[in-house]
Amino acid sequence: MLHLLEDLHITQIHKGEKAMDVFLQAVVVIGAVIIGVRFGSIGLGICGGGGLMILNQVFGLRPTGAPVDVILIILAVVTAASTMQAAGGIDCMVRIAERIIRANPKRIVFIAPLVTWFFSFLAGTANIVQALMPVIYEVSYASKVRPERSMTVSAIAAQQSLVASPVAACTAALLGLLGSSGSSMTLGQIMMVTIPATLCAVIITSTVMSFYGKELDKDPEYLQRVKDGLVLPPKPIEHKELPKTAAWSAIIFVLGVVFAVVAGFFPEIRTPHTGKIIGMGTFLQMSMLAAAFLILVICRPNVKKALESSVLRAGVSAIIVIFGLAWMADTFISAHKAAWIASMGSYLQDYPLLFAVVCFFASSFLASQAATVRAIMPIGIALGLSPATIVGLYPSVNGTSFFPASGPVISTMQFDQSGTVVIGKYVLNHSFMVPMLTATTSATLIALALSKVLL
Repeated sequence: MLHLLEDLHITQIHKGEKAMDVFLQAVVVIGAVIIGVRFGSIGLGICGGGGLMILNQVFGLRPTGAPVDVILIILAVVTAASTMQAAGGIDCMVRIAERIIRANPKRIVFIAPLVTWFFSFLAGTANIVQALMPVIYEVSYASKVRPERSMTVSAIAAQQSLVASPVAACTAALLGLLGSSGSSMTLGQIMMVTIPATLCAVIITSTVMSFYGKELDKDPEYLQRVKDGLVLPPKPIEHKELPKTAAWSAIIFVLGVVFAVVAGFFPEIRTPHTGKIIGMGTFLQMSMLAAAFLILVICRPNVKKALESSVLRAGVSAIIVIFGLAWMADTFISAHKAAWIASMGSYLQDYPLLFAVVCFFASSFLASQAATVRAIMPIGIALGLSPATIVGLYPSVNGTSFFPASGPVISTMQFDQSGTVVIGKYVLNHSFMVPMLTATTSATLIALALSKVLL
């Protein structure tokens, strides 16, 4: 009996020590994220790499494989997109978007967000909205529409489109993650859910925001700013002459994307003479590199401009973040996979929306949809959530505007000269909070419903 009590005591000590180890490991992971956020940009990835080394050397955790598949997909996409940008393709898209927005000035609150959604969807980056914001402000000002309404929804719509875009870093991360987990989910199936979900969410948000705030002629703060001479008419937008091949570069890029999506629906396209189907991630890489090749040969862009492009810089930043941060998180999650499943698996399967809340707040801290997907979504897979449910919850990673620090948010505030787009006294009561919560909540709920029907 005495021996039995001693063994029980020793077992309890070991359990306590293990629990303490897990707690300290979690502190390392969270600490790396907090420090990385303070540095911003690639700081998250670098701090994630430091945290990974601590987990290995101090706690003895065996590192998982680096997310090479995701990195290669993003690299292929940004190579094609940056080549297109160097050829003037993105500028061409912006010009087309501008014409559409100016053609419907009275419906700017609906038209502008749909336009930014579509063009961000094609380009795979929300940064394209920065080129459109001066136009949206100008048209809103001329139409006497409160700029806060159209500008904030447009910024949020650009971010919403990323979870639907076949060439966005976050979609590449999700596709790679599902593929590595053994799922046969294709790019086309993901888009079948995310495209209608996010589009409906944008329309719902535009409807809500069309009633948001006071009309300009009834807003005392705006009228006082006008009286004080602080609201000036927008300056005319100057356009540089585009290369003759700009339109062709955009067409080639879009065709490359379409070809990859079609191949997702028809596996025989991805079947070489050997009869073995090429993985969707690999085929997407091939399609994007082929598109870059055609742009290079036909449009003859300046390759140095491609290396200096904003698209390439944003893509490389996303790669570094995913490389370090996601590798660290994946190592920590894999080491305690069994414990996660035992403690929370059944609970989250019954209430999957709780996981959506986790993804939302994680994205608000990480400020990156792609980093959130690669760092947090493996937890959902480990807890037994089905691939269909994961896809349904995917839009919940659009919490990047919870804190007013993302690129689209900052640029929107800079371009608004009316003073209607603001950061509130308490920081979180900023102009983007209502449209972001409305869009992300509605997109997630619609996507979850569609995933149960379509997948």
